[in-house]
Amino acid sequence: MQATAQRDYYEVLGVPRDADQKTIKDAFRKLALQYHPDRNKEPGAEERFKEIAEAYAVLSDPNKRADYDARGHAGVAGFSAEDLFGGIDFDDIFGGLGFDFGGGLFDRFFRRRRRGPARGADQEIALEIPLERVVTGGEETLSVRHDVACPACHGSRAEPGTSPRPCKTCNGSGHKVLHSRDGGVSFHQITPCPDCRAEGVIIEKPCRQCRGTGRIEKAETLTVKIPVGVEEGMALRVAGHGLASPTPGGAPGDLYVVIHTRPDPRFARRSADLWRTETIDVADAVLGTSIEVPTLDGTATIKIPRGTQPDETLRLRGKGLPEFGNAGRGDLYITIQVHVPERLTSEESRIYQQLQSIRKHRRG
Repeated sequence: MQATAQRDYYEVLGVPRDADQKTIKDAFRKLALQYHPDRNKEPGAEERFKEIAEAYAVLSDPNKRADYDARGHAGVAGFSAEDLFGGIDFDDIFGGLGFDFGGGLFDRFFRRRRRGPARGADQEIALEIPLERVVTGGEETLSVRHDVACPACHGSRAEPGTSPRPCKTCNGSGHKVLHSRDGGVSFHQITPCPDCRAEGVIIEKPCRQCRGTGRIEKAETLTVKIPVGVEEGMALRVAGHGLASPTPGGAPGDLYVVIHTRPDPRFARRSADLWRTETIDVADAVLGTSIEVPTLDGTATIKIPRGTQPDETLRLRGKGLPEFGNAGRGDLYITIQVHVPERLTSEESRIYQQLQSIRKHRRG
């Protein structure tokens, strides 16, 4: 926990000091959905998310909450990240959303780095889905190609049955230290070991399958669970399917599938709302009419009021997309354009001239 000034945990979650556990849990869920860095790319979102999670970790535990109520932040200052977050069941809180709020969240944001081989880098891939998938949720398959640890040498780069040996020149450190003195001043120059190329080991028999790289390219077909109401640009985590570790025995990184909505000729998406443009004739704008418009649930009839102006917008409530993490749905907005005819029949011309004369007479 940080030693710098911290906000009151009840203030962070926006709950009163006598809030019950359900109120605290609901407040945390709402704020965590809002500020999770995979959803919110605004500067400071990650730090805000950590603050929210820390507040929930204390206030959701009766013993920690009692210590905090009695002594403030000093009462919970001795807890490690593992002590705070290890007992929280994120899957229970966010279950059913298909989003990364489980163990991956704890690993990424709160645990200290573990000793051992370096973890592989994360990988990101874009996936386009139709609007209907946003409504229903469900599974999507995608193909990805990336480097994985060589199955023959397990990333060691040495031919199976052999092992890399420590470099004798640098004693396995990967660098050489040159010492010198100039008067009373000592100098230490550190340079990469030329014999092992700063790797610390010598591979006498490179693995034939991966040609001594320790990696091979692999094509995978993965199934990703799309949550209902998935937002534009949301990143879904597929644990352990990122790039291979640069060192033998290291865990691979994670794959992040960034969701984009496939362009749809019927609608434009703006968060959970949908927008569409309809064009009507001048007479319909003046006198009013009814038109059929497509929705994601079929078609709907909307009434065009008398005197509708160009660019006027009508709203169909609840005909948009589901809102991620909530039971509600967005709206469908219909922007009205009025078509002015370029060519008229003789009868139409006569009627418009008559109308023009009438309106001139009224203005005069």
